[in-house]
Amino acid sequence: MAVIADFAAYPAWVDSLERATVLSEDAGRADEVEMVLAHPLFSDTYVLAYDWTPARVSWRLVRGGRLTAMDGSYVLAGGSGRTDVTYTLAVDTSLPMIGLLRRKAEKTIVDGALRGLKRRVEG
Repeated sequence: MAVIADFAAYPAWVDSLERATVLSEDAGRADEVEMVLAHPLFSDTYVLAYDWTPARVSWRLVRGGRLTAMDGSYVLAGGSGRTDVTYTLAVDTSLPMIGLLRRKAEKTIVDGALRGLKRRVEG
């Protein structure tokens, strides 16, 4: 959870993320974070609101340029010196996109985020 909460380090392990800036905090955890995404196919600046529990963090889109929705979560479960992470994500944009392409984009984002998180935690 410490790696997930370290937004300043996100550009080092989250694909195409240029910057993550904590805008506000609550009880020592980020409450709102502005993200700048610079992907060749899709760029945007957006703000996410976070909700934290010991084993789960979830977020929702507060505002974005092209993004109209971004809801997701990380759920951590551990035992025997191992942590399993479940990542969910639902994204919508102002760009017209059929459901199949949106689901493929979400899967690509989820797979990339989990690989990046794993490299960051193990590195």
